Amino acid sequence: MEHQPARWSGHAGCRSVSTSTPTSVSYREALTQAMREELQRDANVFLMGEDIGLFEGSFKVTRGLLTEFGPTRIVDTPISEAGFVGLGIGAAMSGLRPVIELMTVNFSIVAMDQIVNNAAKVRYMFGGQVSVPMVIRMPGGAGHQLGAQHSHSLEAWFTHIPGLKVVCPSTPYDAKALLKTAIRDDDPVIFLESEGLYAKKGPVGGAEDLIPFGQGIIRREGTHCTIVAVSRMVWIALAAADILANEGISCEVIDPRTTRPLDLGMIATSVRRTNHCVVVDEGWPECGLAANVAAHVYEACFDWLDAPIGRVNAADVPMPYAHDLEQAALPRADDVAQAVRATLARRER
Repeated sequence: MEHQPARWSGHAGCRSVSTSTPTSVSYREALTQAMREELQRDANVFLMGEDIGLFEGSFKVTRGLLTEFGPTRIVDTPISEAGFVGLGIGAAMSGLRPVIELMTVNFSIVAMDQIVNNAAKVRYMFGGQVSVPMVIRMPGGAGHQLGAQHSHSLEAWFTHIPGLKVVCPSTPYDAKALLKTAIRDDDPVIFLESEGLYAKKGPVGGAEDLIPFGQGIIRREGTHCTIVAVSRMVWIALAAADILANEGISCEVIDPRTTRPLDLGMIATSVRRTNHCVVVDEGWPECGLAANVAAHVYEACFDWLDAPIGRVNAADVPMPYAHDLEQAALPRADDVAQAVRATLARRER
């Protein structure tokens, strides 16, 4: 069951209900709106990345912004992720608010030293005297036949790192509201966008409709099993819930929206009610996001669980290029439905 989140000012205890009228736009345009509004609101915000200006981004998320704001605030960079991520960190430490676009999440691997050893650790190493208010936007995921080196889902990598906040929006509303929250945050935020969602349409809020990090949402209510998923996998989970509803199985679908911080309270409350849990993750199974969420749920809900937690992941292989093999390697609604059936069946043994 989807609801519109409350407006949030960015300060603890300062929340009020939004009265804006949502309009329906694509996930891609929702992100563009968020950046345009934040560029207008705060002169310290600027965008930087490969082909985001003249070319308007590989996925056209920065369409029209160069014309509107000019090359000093919409900055095209060389193909040097380590260089311009490092530049963004320095700019953030100096008081600016860079929003950096990497062409895909795969290219973040080139900049991991800057992200992990610098952005994530500056506040700690400077004794809290310096912050790094920056956002790194990264398209990711598979399904478009981009091959093994361009189809990563690395949510687990970044969730592992203290000092980072990790956002994985699944709807246009969340994409806009969470990106605005990220830009206003004083810590480095990894903002992961599923390439498979850019064309998806839905309502968005106004200029001050924000979502606080760590606040999940119940996308569908249910009683028999809790399914936890983020980003594009939320839609796979909802499709699985539809399949299972025809069999008399009621699933509750939880979208944490951020993986660090994680809304364990919402997940645990649901699992204590349904007594079963399945976690869906587009990434690989070993040390993955699903494994992490499952571990948290075991610790919080062991006495309430009637069966082991089910996990659904991508196949433990480099992502194939061939269309049929790529689709076979990705989690599908049928895979999630079968995991729920198996979980419920183990209760009866």
